[in-house]
Amino acid sequence: MKGAMAEKPQSIAFGWPGAEPRWTQSTKEGIGTAYHSSCRMWFTLSHGVINEIYYPHVDQPNTRDFQLLITDGESFFHEERRDLEHELQYPEKGALLYRIINSDREGRYRIIKDIATDPHSSVLLVHHRIELTDHSLGKKLRVFALLAPHLKRGGWHNNAALASVGGRQLVRAWRDDIHLVMGAEPDFTRRSVGYVGASDGWQDLQNFEMDWEFDAALDGNVALTAEIDLSRNFEFTIGVAFGRSEQSSAVKLLQSIDEPFEQQRDNFVNQWQRSRAKQGLGRHTGDDGHLFRLSRSVLLAHEDKTFTGALVASMSIPWGETKGDDELGGYHLVWPRDIVQSAIGLLASEQAETARRALIWLACLQLPDGRLPQNSWINGQAYWTGLQLDEIAAPILLAWHLREKDALGLFDPWTLVSHAARFLILRGPVTGQDRWEEAAGYSPGTLASIIASLVCVSEFARGRGDESCAQFAIDYADWVSAHLEKWTSTTCGELVPGNPRHYIRITPSDPNDPRISANPDTSMLQIANGGGLHPARNVVGGDFLALVRLGLRDPNDPLILDSIAVIDAVIKYDLAQGPCWQRYNHDGYGQKANGMAFDGAGVGGCWPLLTGERGHYELAAGRDPLPFIKAMERLSNAGGMMPEQVWFGDDGFGFKRGEPTGSAMPLCWAHAEYLALVRSRAEDVVFDRIEPAYARYVQGKRRDSSFEIWTKAHRMDRIQHRRNLRIILDGAGVAQWRTSDNLTGEIVSTQTGLGLWFVDLPTADLPVGATIEFSFPNESNLAIQRAEIVGAT
Repeated sequence: MKGAMAEKPQSIAFGWPGAEPRWTQSTKEGIGTAYHSSCRMWFTLSHGVINEIYYPHVDQPNTRDFQLLITDGESFFHEERRDLEHELQYPEKGALLYRIINSDREGRYRIIKDIATDPHSSVLLVHHRIELTDHSLGKKLRVFALLAPHLKRGGWHNNAALASVGGRQLVRAWRDDIHLVMGAEPDFTRRSVGYVGASDGWQDLQNFEMDWEFDAALDGNVALTAEIDLSRNFEFTIGVAFGRSEQSSAVKLLQSIDEPFEQQRDNFVNQWQRSRAKQGLGRHTGDDGHLFRLSRSVLLAHEDKTFTGALVASMSIPWGETKGDDELGGYHLVWPRDIVQSAIGLLASEQAETARRALIWLACLQLPDGRLPQNSWINGQAYWTGLQLDEIAAPILLAWHLREKDALGLFDPWTLVSHAARFLILRGPVTGQDRWEEAAGYSPGTLASIIASLVCVSEFARGRGDESCAQFAIDYADWVSAHLEKWTSTTCGELVPGNPRHYIRITPSDPNDPRISANPDTSMLQIANGGGLHPARNVVGGDFLALVRLGLRDPNDPLILDSIAVIDAVIKYDLAQGPCWQRYNHDGYGQKANGMAFDGAGVGGCWPLLTGERGHYELAAGRDPLPFIKAMERLSNAGGMMPEQVWFGDDGFGFKRGEPTGSAMPLCWAHAEYLALVRSRAEDVVFDRIEPAYARYVQGKRRDSSFEIWTKAHRMDRIQHRRNLRIILDGAGVAQWRTSDNLTGEIVSTQTGLGLWFVDLPTADLPVGATIEFSFPNESNLAIQRAEIVGAT
């Protein structure tokens, strides 16, 4: 077999190296894989064809697209993607089996495709049935498979050749150690390989005839072409197999297509249907549970099968049609925030095992100091390196939810939890990036995650019998909570007349400057992606809703209500599908106003996940979130995929109001938000709410703190009257202090269960206007610090 596959090619295609490669559009209508981990292949669908095929991991796409070309040999040439009408169906409930019906616009024929994978092998299987309305085409119709490899995340440096194995006529491609083999049942009748844009099958068939049968195309942007044998009543199955060698790929392929497709299909469906979603939730949706079942499957499908627990954000590359080999990441990376959102969504659908695997994966990714990378490949290798404190806090919240559902198993999350808490306290409260990965400062959403996570840390510590550690964590949470409004709300907003006090998107501050600079009324915010420079008080988003969602503020708090009125006036759009919001005003991350792809600047669209977040707020406020559940269902596309953004302008430039733009789709975060919202409605309580936080800050109305807190990263130089100054250090030390009236003292630091030390200076009894100086003799690089006692603000 190996010798046959290695047979020297007889002819080389012309046109080397081919056109510059591009990925395909990100607006997927479906994604799929087998439920079983022995199939390490994933696929995506759009415009009636298969796009990326991922192997051996969910973060490695290896193809651009795979479709059919159709001609009668004399009068027409059709490309499935561009020239046919498409309809997508789910033939089986709860399974990622797809049926696509692609119909000739003149009604002469249609192609019915069932798409699955081998349930136990890395082979894509596509069964085709062609139905003719114009029977005069019967003897003239000719059909060709066209596949564009982009092996190992790239279109350059691919190789392609014909192969004959076991008497079967195959076509193969390879790059380094990744090998693809395509074959059919019945066998292909003719084959060729070529360079894209020059000698590929699409170029060849422009005269309605296949003239080229090249044996090889090496080291370029290549394409595989093969003519289909239609002799079996216009039915055939095409398989695409992947492996680490030529032989393993061919063996997988031939073994898979040797079994009847119906048998493979049934096994594929049975696997998925054995893992059913929580029953009885369909009545809490607007579509009898269809999107709930699908969303659950979509999230499960985004988990890698080797690095289990690693769930990527999306099997798509936003505006991929404009991206080349330099766009390695796309959204098939793991963001700690997104993986936790996906895990909590799965937990809401009673899929606790995957959520626990995700937590353990994060525990293994976490660095000793508690840091997590902004995002990473599924093997843990960091990709972007920004610092987002909400991502540090997110695993704590996931661990808490798993504990509350008694779903931690034998895993003890304390190391993960305590290291994350230590990092948050030492580096907070200013985040290097907000959850939108663009701005540094005091973000209400990030601060909400810090407060809620430290409440959880306190409860974890109390459960371990460490009451002093529990009190230390809650003291820090109380301090952040007590300053929250001062740091993140303005009193002189100008967006809505008569409504000057509201939360803002973020109060900009440099996380590398330890001196406090939070001034929401006067700070200027530079918005990313060409958004411009604006007063921070006049840039708003819905991130503050996390304060209600996590149980930190009453939904009827006057500041919350005023802030909702402002965002509804500024960034809300009432679409035919339902209400939807932008991330914030002046957002530049999105499709351009003229319909062109985002290229570093654009207009941020409306995000369906924000409709879900508002639904959670409405539930917390005592109202039925069903209208928001239905809106999310209508904001998904025909295949049920939830987009990152939808178009909110008038129809035009190829886009329709309320329908997807060229951003990521499906976005797992959006599907997770939908799952959580449906579960929240079923239980009549926000699924994400941290109950001890709710009891403390809403029911207990806790708004004050006994301390002002000083860390090296956040050095308080003003202490509110009647509060002690707590100094938190990353190592043991002795504090020497002196007040303005010459009181002096020395205090040895106290250790906590989080690997931190603290000193409480006796400032509570000092009068307004007094000052205190303090230093640490063992901290040679830290100068004498000074703070002033001030009255209440």
